[in-house]
Amino acid sequence: MIVWRYLVTTVTPDAADGPAVQADGSSGRAVRSAGWRATWLLLAFMLVNFADKTVLGLAATPMMHDLGITHAQYGRAAAAFFALFSLAAFGVSALTRRISTTTLLLVLALLWSVAQLPMLLGAAGFGTLVATRVLLGAAEGPAFPVATHSLYTWFPDRERSLPTAVLGLGSAAGVAVAAPLLTAVINGAGWRWGFGAVGVAGLAWAVVWLRLGREGPESIRGEAASRALPPTAAALPLRRILLTGTWIACSLGAFASYWATVSSLTWGADYLRNVAKLTATQTGLVTMGTGLSSALAVTGFGLLAQRSRLGGGTFTALSRWTGTAAVVAAVSGAGFALTDSVPLKIVLAVGPCVLSTIMLILAQTAVARITPPDRRGVVLGATAFVYSLAGVLSPLVVGSLTTGSHLAAGYREAYLLSAAMVGVTGVLVALLVRPERDADRLGVPSDAPLDGPRAAG
Repeated sequence: MIVWRYLVTTVTPDAADGPAVQADGSSGRAVRSAGWRATWLLLAFMLVNFADKTVLGLAATPMMHDLGITHAQYGRAAAAFFALFSLAAFGVSALTRRISTTTLLLVLALLWSVAQLPMLLGAAGFGTLVATRVLLGAAEGPAFPVATHSLYTWFPDRERSLPTAVLGLGSAAGVAVAAPLLTAVINGAGWRWGFGAVGVAGLAWAVVWLRLGREGPESIRGEAASRALPPTAAALPLRRILLTGTWIACSLGAFASYWATVSSLTWGADYLRNVAKLTATQTGLVTMGTGLSSALAVTGFGLLAQRSRLGGGTFTALSRWTGTAAVVAAVSGAGFALTDSVPLKIVLAVGPCVLSTIMLILAQTAVARITPPDRRGVVLGATAFVYSLAGVLSPLVVGSLTTGSHLAAGYREAYLLSAAMVGVTGVLVALLVRPERDADRLGVPSDAPLDGPRAAG
């Protein structure tokens, strides 16, 4: 009954899912404090999200042995996760124009757990694995765009870089935290309990969000959102946003960044075990180290970008630095693929290779800048639709390349392909991402600080 009452009150556009922020002298501080509380809750959401993705890669070797599946079959199971991922990312994000992000995030987290827990059953085999990965992917596809949309209701444009970076830590810290914990669970209790552990984590987050989760004061749906915009922005066709250089370059850059991330999550542990000949414990430590360095890169970028934006800096400068970092990551990725030195591979993996992750962070804030608030969820969902296609293609391509007797050569080709995509799209990001120019052409104004009364969720 409590859950039903919660869903009914938050699904209605004019319902409030938390106490109002009063428009007095302390309202700005109150909104900022509440915004950061929401940021940490959403970070926890993304930590669970990426732990869900990490468990398949960590369990790969013993699972393939126990279930008797080949690399190609494992690649198909990994790709099954993304069968509905892109469509769900766009479809559910579009629902944010009518349904509270608070409600949507709760439902997504519950579905994650429903998808993971069946693998605890001893009878669950390859068919169950594929079916649950499809469901999990459909529930996780909208996670980042919906969480980002919810987060942005708390922060104005110039203050979004650091919160976005914190949210993006879920991908890095999720791997860093999950890798040693799930490795210990898998080694101690078996690979099936790795899936069970992340299922329980999803349920725990849902309980906390049910009590504390809510949207910020920005109007993102209904007449209130339309009244807050100039007439040109209120009537802006979606296709005009999607045809800007900013959106196209951000989507392609995010695609390459996500390809590298998914490849690492899906195949990294198997590569380290069977090609680099590391032990399970060493593999877990390298995975954790990569996650930690990714977290440092994302946090550092967020801090620098926030300082630049608050100091009057533009997205144009940030895009050039981001593109340069991506090219460095691409060169390092090529070196990782070509060197025979395992220590050098580890240094490159936990060092400059992780810089590709910041393209995904820049993409969120840049795309949000050129989009009216009431359509931001849809456009972020469209961006997620593009970059999540990498999740479908990457496991299939790498699985195909590594099936057969030439495992090491197949992995080398796969890593070189990833490096090439990161490098090319990095150049495109540096040259084409111009949010201020595109927002001006579209008639989308920069927003004001969110210090007024709280909008209905």
